[in-house]
Amino acid sequence: MKTIRYLAGILMLLTGVMHLLPMFKVPKDPNALPMLAFAIAYLATGIFLVLNKNFARIMGIVFPLIGLAVGFLVVGLKNWDTMLTKMFLIDAVVVICCIVLLMNRNKV
Repeated sequence: MKTIRYLAGILMLLTGVMHLLPMFKVPKDPNALPMLAFAIAYLATGIFLVLNKNFARIMGIVFPLIGLAVGFLVVGLKNWDTMLTKMFLIDAVVVICCIVLLMNRNKV
């Protein structure tokens, strides 16, 4: 379970950094500010997962699911790119990892 927790934490940190990139690439992008908010949430969640905080497992499910929903509904197919695909895949893996961690919380 420790390996799964570290995997989820590292992936959240990676995705947090990926969410920061649009702020530097295209600062005038209307999606840059919301992505900054997600970057902060993802980085915090990643740190809390690595530090083994209990609430981080819930955060590791909630924030990626919100990110997936916002990505599909707000950003949509008009702004779809490779980086968004990678973030979606990472979000899905993190959600699965955190569900496994919650189901086996006495083994962590």
